[in-house]
Amino acid sequence: MSRTGKIAPEQLPILFVKNLNYEVSSDALWKLFDPGEDGLIRQIRQGISVDAKGTAYVVFWNVMDAKNALEKLNGYNFQNRYLVVLWHQPEKTLKSKDDLQARKDNLAQLKMKHGID
Repeated sequence: MSRTGKIAPEQLPILFVKNLNYEVSSDALWKLFDPGEDGLIRQIRQGISVDAKGTAYVVFWNVMDAKNALEKLNGYNFQNRYLVVLWHQPEKTLKSKDDLQARKDNLAQLKMKHGID
């Protein structure tokens, strides 16, 4: 999305949510993102691994509903935590996984070089 508030034509209707309470239920998330139960959401995927706890992907049926939710809920205090709601960026996710593997490889080389187990 640009700074003018316009949505790019290729934008996916998927939001990435951070800073969730680890104990949040999926029902609570559905009520938060679709309070009128209008069927705006296709699915919600919560992070369950150690690295992904406190995060979720919310998939909407259309981009405008996702945009409205992003504008209303980014910075919203939910269960005593301020939510961070962002557009999902698949290319950034793939890049960060590649960066992580490169950093792991570098760490392994350094451990080997310095004799650390």
